Amino acid sequence: MELVFLFEQVLNGLLIGAYYLLIALGLSLIFSLGGIVNLAHGAFYAIGAYLAVTLAPSIGFGGAFVAAPVLVGLLGMVIERFLLRRFYRADPILSLLLTFGLAMVAEQALRMIYGAAPVPFSIPTALRGQVFIGDFLLSQYRLMILGVAALCVLGLWLLLQRTYFGRVVRAGVQNPDMVGALGISLAPYMSAVVAIAVGLAALAGVMLAPITGVHPAMGAEILTFAFVVVVIGGLGSFWGVVVAAIIVGVVRGIAAFYFPPATEASVYLLMLLVLLLRPRGLFGERIAKFE
Repeated sequence: MELVFLFEQVLNGLLIGAYYLLIALGLSLIFSLGGIVNLAHGAFYAIGAYLAVTLAPSIGFGGAFVAAPVLVGLLGMVIERFLLRRFYRADPILSLLLTFGLAMVAEQALRMIYGAAPVPFSIPTALRGQVFIGDFLLSQYRLMILGVAALCVLGLWLLLQRTYFGRVVRAGVQNPDMVGALGISLAPYMSAVVAIAVGLAALAGVMLAPITGVHPAMGAEILTFAFVVVVIGGLGSFWGVVVAAIIVGVVRGIAAFYFPPATEASVYLLMLLVLLLRPRGLFGERIAKFE
C-alpha cells in the first residue's frame, strides 16, 4: 500500500514538473536567442489563466484552451516589438529591470480588473472522471495535462530540429552575426520565438487554473520554480530543461511523501547540489570562470 501512495506522489510530482516545463522552455528559448532573462514570464502564465476564466463561459473550456495561449502569444509579439527588441544588445541589467517592471504592471492590472481575491475555475465536466490502472487511481484531467505537455515538447523539438524556422533559430543562437551576414534578419524569428514562449506559459496557466485557482500573484509564485528548472537543466539547453523538469517533479513528489514540510525546500536543495557539482547545470555550456 505504501508503494501505491509513493507512486501516486511521483505522478503528482510529474504533473507539477509538466507545467514547470512549459514555462521553463519558454524562458530558455527567449534567453537563448535574445539573451534576455524574462522576469515577466510568470505574468503571461497568470494572464493566460485569467483569459481562460473570462473566455470559458462564452466559448467553453476547449475554446479557451486554444484561444488564451494564442491571444497571449500575440500580446508577447507586441511587447517584443516595442519593448524587448530595444534591449537585445544592451546591458542585461536593463532588460532585467524592464521585465521586472512589466511583471509588476501586469500583476497590478489583474488586481484592478479582477480583484485581489482568488477566482474559482472548475475542471470541465468531461475531464472530471478517474482512471483505474490496477491499484492506481489517476485523474483524467491530470493525465490530460501530462499528455499535452508531452505533445508540446515533441512539437517544439520538431519545430526547432526539422524546419527551416528551427535551423535559422539554432543558427541565431550559435552565431547571430553570421546569420546577419547571410542577409537573414533575426527580428521576425525573435518575435515568433517570444510568441511561442509566452504562449506555452499561458497554456500552463490555463491547464493549472482549475487545480490551484486563479489569483494575481500566481505568476510570481511559479516563476521562481521555473527558473530553478532552467538553472538545473542549463541555460539554453532544450533537453536540459526537459530532464530538469522531470527530476524536479519527481523529487517534489518523493519529498511530499516522506517529509511534507520539506517539499519546496527539496527543490532548492537539488539545485544547490547540481550547481556544486556542475555550475553550468546538467546540460549547459561550460563556464570556465567557475569550473
